[in-house]
Amino acid sequence: MSERIDRTEGRRVFGLDPAAYDAARPGHPPRVYEILVERCALQAGTTVLEVGPGTGQATRRLVLLGADPLVALEPNPALAAYLDDSLGARVDIWVVALEEAELPAAHFDVAVAASSFHWVEEEVGLEKLFDAVRPGGWVALWWTLFGEPGKPDAFIKATSPLLDNLRASPTRGAEGRPAHALDTEVRLGALGAAGFEDANHEILRWNASWDTQGIRALYGTFSPIARLDETRKTEILDGVAEIAERDFGGRVSRTLVTSLYTAHRPK
Repeated sequence: MSERIDRTEGRRVFGLDPAAYDAARPGHPPRVYEILVERCALQAGTTVLEVGPGTGQATRRLVLLGADPLVALEPNPALAAYLDDSLGARVDIWVVALEEAELPAAHFDVAVAASSFHWVEEEVGLEKLFDAVRPGGWVALWWTLFGEPGKPDAFIKATSPLLDNLRASPTRGAEGRPAHALDTEVRLGALGAAGFEDANHEILRWNASWDTQGIRALYGTFSPIARLDETRKTEILDGVAEIAERDFGGRVSRTLVTSLYTAHRPK
């Protein structure tokens, strides 16, 4: 892949087909939510801010765990409408980016972002979250990578020729740096610079599998592919499906890596 997709473009492409995105993405590992409960004290009546909820895969779990009220900042109108259709009055949806949101000071118990904070200007976004959470309140940011960096992944190897010369997602990291989600020195440093304390990072490894049409749909949700014209997009996705069917027997299993950062505002 070559140059990066900018934030405006990245925020746009995920709203092109919210239902397809919601069906294809695997969600998040259960351990994320256990940590939110055990460490961040998420429980019934917890005031929660979610940044970039998208189709609501994490939002639905937050509601089930007791987040109330839950304010969700979703800058894409199509995604906000999809979320409103599925959760309605259970979530207070603001159609605005975090950088532009006028948030109440020291109001939220927990602020979270599930695979979305790379589309936020990090320094500005973390400062906004620091001001928005109450003293002692928590922030939790996490990303899921499809494949474990530095370890062989047969499907990535088989499909990589199809993806040459596509623009890169910000999750890939800067030149010479680890993937954004795994660049712990930078991510932890940014949390500390914003004023958060006890910043912690952990890796959660889990597995998921897709049939041929499922893996084709999944690749269609990746921003470098989703932004393409229909002809080029179809060509790539048909190639992904062909490889899955021919070389993997119609079932692709992947190791997923969720990189989770937590920290709290000093009391």
